[in-house]
Amino acid sequence: HVRFVESWGGLVQAGGSLRHSCVVSGITITNNPIAWYLQASGNQREWVAVITERVAANYADSIRGSFTISKRNTRNTVYLQMNSLKPENTAVYYCSAADCARRVWGQGTQDTAAS
Repeated sequence: HVRFVESWGGLVQAGGSLRHSCVVSGITITNNPIAWYLQASGNQREWVAVITERVAANYADSIRGSFTISKRNTRNTVYLQMNSLKPENTAVYYCSAADCARRVWGQGTQDTAAS
């Protein structure tokens, strides 16, 4: 089964940075794309970024240029570097992958960018 262990979230001032890690087990990230999603309070879960097997990255327009997704294959770990955080980036962040035609989610981690 696919499982994720995400790093702890954080509280920063607006303009600050946070970095998340997501340790993946049950699949290898060299063969599977891994994505990050966010869910702000009262909103639906939204896609943030994805990194493919071939290390191609794609981003939601709202965070392009501020967030960077990367991975370390030897650790089967995916990262999300978040810079220039804004209060509207405050959300629970999840890593995720598809497994047997269903989407599997990490436990989620709360990030807050205070104004």
